[in-house]
This record gives sequence, structure tokens and C-alpha cells, in this order.
Amino acid sequence: MDYEHTCMIRGDGGRTLRAILDQICNKWTLLVVATLDQGMLRFTDLHHQVPGISQRMLTLTLRHLERDGLITRTVHAEVPPRVEYALTPTGESLIPPALALAGWAIAHAPGIEESRAAYAAR
Repeated sequence: MDYEHTCMIRGDGGRTLRAILDQICNKWTLLVVATLDQGMLRFTDLHHQVPGISQRMLTLTLRHLERDGLITRTVHAEVPPRVEYALTPTGESLIPPALALAGWAIAHAPGIEESRAAYAAR
């Protein structure tokens, strides 16, 4: 494979790339993005559909995704206010590589589990 493109990350020592990947690859981001792939959702709906996430962590994750331009936050002037979240085109572009990574993890999970068990047994 050709890895010449990796030299592009060296301009700032890779700090920018690491910061972006740290956010995208954290525990909750991909789950929230994948959930929003079905369309615009309200906070409560997201909270119910992302298993195990706390309200605080969902709030932080949504703020980071909005800051990074992966989602939009729409506030409707109603009482009580209705807030909806949706993927931007940039957020939508994350779905194919995320699915590829998930597919890789599924395909290799048995071998990884075997390696972990063998390592723990040493």
C-alpha cells in the first residue's frame, strides 16, 4: 500500500489529526452519529436510542459534534422549546468509514478475543 499521504499529518506533529481522531473515535461519537443517520432526532429520542449514555455525556458529545460541524442543532421557538439534531453533510460522510471500521471489528473479533485470552493466560 502507498502511505505517502501520511506525511501530510507531520506539519504540526500530528496534533490536529490526533485531536480530530480522538473526538471521532471516542466511546460515544460514532454511536450518536450512527443513530442520527436515521434522520433528525430530539435530545430525548437520542438519549433513549444510545444505550448506556448519560444525559451529561450526550450533551457533551452533541456540543463537540456541533462545534466540529458534524451535526446541526435546531431550536424551535415553542413552549417548551423543541431542540432537534441532524447530521451535516460532513457528519453523513463519516458513516461509510465508520461502517467499514465496525465491519472490520466484527470480522476480526473472534481472533482478537482468542489473542486476548491467550495473552491473559500467560
